[in-house]
Amino acid sequence: MTTEQPFRIAVLESDLELLRKKLELFRFPDELDGAGWEYGVPLDDVRRLVAHWRDGFDWRKAEAGINELPMYTRDIEIEGHGTLSIHYVHQRSTVKDAIPLLFVHGWPGHFLEVRKMLPLLTSASTEHPSFHVVALNLPGFGFSEAPKKPGFAGRQYSEVFNKLMLSLGYPEYAYQGGDWGHLLGVHAVNHYGNKHIKAWHTNIPIYRLPTLWTHPLLYLGMFTLPFDKAAQADLQATAEWRQKGLGYFMEQSTMPQTIGYSLADSPVGLLAWIYEKLVSWSDHYPWTDDEVLEWVSVYWFSRSGPAAAGRIYYEMTAGGTRDYFEGTKWTPTPLGVSYFPGEIVRLPKSWSHMLGKVVFHSEHDKGGHFAAFEQPELLASDLREMFGKGGPAYNVVQGKSGYDEV
Repeated sequence: MTTEQPFRIAVLESDLELLRKKLELFRFPDELDGAGWEYGVPLDDVRRLVAHWRDGFDWRKAEAGINELPMYTRDIEIEGHGTLSIHYVHQRSTVKDAIPLLFVHGWPGHFLEVRKMLPLLTSASTEHPSFHVVALNLPGFGFSEAPKKPGFAGRQYSEVFNKLMLSLGYPEYAYQGGDWGHLLGVHAVNHYGNKHIKAWHTNIPIYRLPTLWTHPLLYLGMFTLPFDKAAQADLQATAEWRQKGLGYFMEQSTMPQTIGYSLADSPVGLLAWIYEKLVSWSDHYPWTDDEVLEWVSVYWFSRSGPAAAGRIYYEMTAGGTRDYFEGTKWTPTPLGVSYFPGEIVRLPKSWSHMLGKVVFHSEHDKGGHFAAFEQPELLASDLREMFGKGGPAYNVVQGKSGYDEV
């Protein structure tokens, strides 16, 4: 591993000009009368966003704001895949004994999902613990280099996470993730739990369905679900999402290269592909046009191009032939779970115990898939409660209580 290198985003003016030209030349599709969101992103929404991206959105202002974050890159060697340059935010607390925390995003997210949480998690107080926060861009996302060979899956992502934290001087650390951050967290804890990852937290606690042979009590409990109105509502919402909202998954887990041509060449296609999820997966979050365009621009200007990020679906499912939990099992690493009502997959809460040793449980009345961005205060509060004094994961990282010594 090389030493840490400071990083700043500096998009070339020629790349900005090319974006403007592509936005000017885009040919919009037609739309059925009264279609609304039934067929996908409404044409009026895309027209408005494209016009603002072309004529109003100030990328240089957004770029300067992002560059205020303490960003770095580091080359990390991954077994069988050579060396990858990994981009990350490393926001240290002023508290000497702050808890090292690795935050891992998902798709269609990136490292900026953690942005609103940074001042909350790193603040010093006698009332709650403080964290040293590391938030990387997954390989192929944002400004991290993409894998060059097939087969980059759970073990390899876990290796990236652990080697990054070790390189920063954190042999023991906590972990938080949603979406792919959760799914990859399952793998990371299976590989590095207890020894390095001392406790972890997820805001989408999903796993395989229970079977009679693996979890007989949970399996038999499914016969009582018809009498549980809350569980029924969650399962119904999940079923509806699987019926109408899973197209992106099928495409990216089987033929990511095909959709990749459109995403790499058309900024409007990329915008619609991501904007649909930002809106439909959040819990009525009031996205501003600038927030959407900054989010999508990170994909457009990413190091490896907009197509690279989608390949994680293929690699983690072997082209759609296996589930993404392949090779994992229950672990004794302390686990905290948070439930947000707008999450796209909501399963019976008792099933979270299939993941690991659940020591913390929290339910909220607002928030969706992008919890760290939508409801940063709530998610930060959960982490503070879980790792703070009196919490079930207090002092799990040796010598890192999260508080200044008195």
